[in-house]
Amino acid sequence: MLPLLTIKKQTMPGFEVFGAEERKQVNDVLESGVLMRYGFDGMRNGHWKAKQFETAFAERMQSAHCQLVSSGTSALTVALASAGVGAGDEVIMPTFTFVASFESIMMLGAVPVLVDIDDTLTLDPEAVEAAITPKTKCIMPVHMCGSMADLKALKAICNKHNLLLLEDACQAIGGTFEGKPLGSYGDLGCFSFDYVKTITCGEGGAVITNSEKYAVNADQYQDHGHDHVGTDRGAETHPHLGYNFRISELNAAVGIAQLDKLDSILATQKKNYTIIREVLETIEGVTFRRVPEGGEENYSFLNFFLPSEEKAKKAHTALSESGVEACFYWYTNNWHYINGWEHLRDLKSLAPLSSELKNQIQDLNDTDFSKSDAWMSRTISSLIKLSWTEAEVKKRAEVMKKAIQSVL
Repeated sequence: MLPLLTIKKQTMPGFEVFGAEERKQVNDVLESGVLMRYGFDGMRNGHWKAKQFETAFAERMQSAHCQLVSSGTSALTVALASAGVGAGDEVIMPTFTFVASFESIMMLGAVPVLVDIDDTLTLDPEAVEAAITPKTKCIMPVHMCGSMADLKALKAICNKHNLLLLEDACQAIGGTFEGKPLGSYGDLGCFSFDYVKTITCGEGGAVITNSEKYAVNADQYQDHGHDHVGTDRGAETHPHLGYNFRISELNAAVGIAQLDKLDSILATQKKNYTIIREVLETIEGVTFRRVPEGGEENYSFLNFFLPSEEKAKKAHTALSESGVEACFYWYTNNWHYINGWEHLRDLKSLAPLSSELKNQIQDLNDTDFSKSDAWMSRTISSLIKLSWTEAEVKKRAEVMKKAIQSVL
């Protein structure tokens, strides 16, 4: 067994590098006593952590605008709302993602349309094109496990059909496509900063865009429709309805320090990823997720395929029995693949769903997702952590190789 390599659940590395820098930023807020991002100007001692993080993040993501929010889920909701997506509008999304994807769509009364993935483990452009109807408003690729969808093909489809391209980059911050940060290629991009993301605020998220209109709408929608004009919050008007998806100053403060560490996090992930991949590449029968031409993943996961579902299940068991945890078999996971979403398939809701949603949504218990199954049933993903020493990474790689070879 390898106790140093054992991780009990899915975790990405932001929390691993939490230290004095984050504490200093948070203490600035605690000393002022102003935990809310708006108002109380005279008490702040000059600290505006959310504004500071937004400016820095927009620059890092090569985007004109950034709107911080309370989570990655709320980022998706705010992004969709800012672009006018609502009741009856259809949003195309993949079968492999996190439950937040369809939750954010359905919250607005819009209709999630699930389509197959391909060997990128993200949206299959052909499946996307086939799913478009007159009610389609948005295509939402989800850059799962550190790598991206075929953005060039999806952008061409959006241009052809006049659709919105919304990138969910919550698990892929730091990856790039054609030299652009993931999230900045589409009309809008969304990120999560929860506790198990590449960088963390504890809880938080962000929307980026180059559209002034979407930026203003996002700014207003995430704060009850406030126009944020002037310095008297009580005198602000409400141009339209909104909701409360605000981030706190405490969470934003953590994000400022974490963002400064992003480049070093990515470098360590790439180093550890490369060591393991070079070992697994020597195993006959193991192949790897396709990264679209022009793309570079953020190296937070190493995603590989076994020759069959049976071999993948046996390999996953062998890895676990060898002490190599943090290797995920998403095909039977309750959170990340259509097979585990009984509540969505059966539309189990605490409140009545809109007639548009009930009338338009596909029968997910009867839809053929065999193409997705063919990829997901053979996929194993190995988390890449920062805290491993080089010796530990090399040992992990060799133990993984031995375990996988034992079933091939």
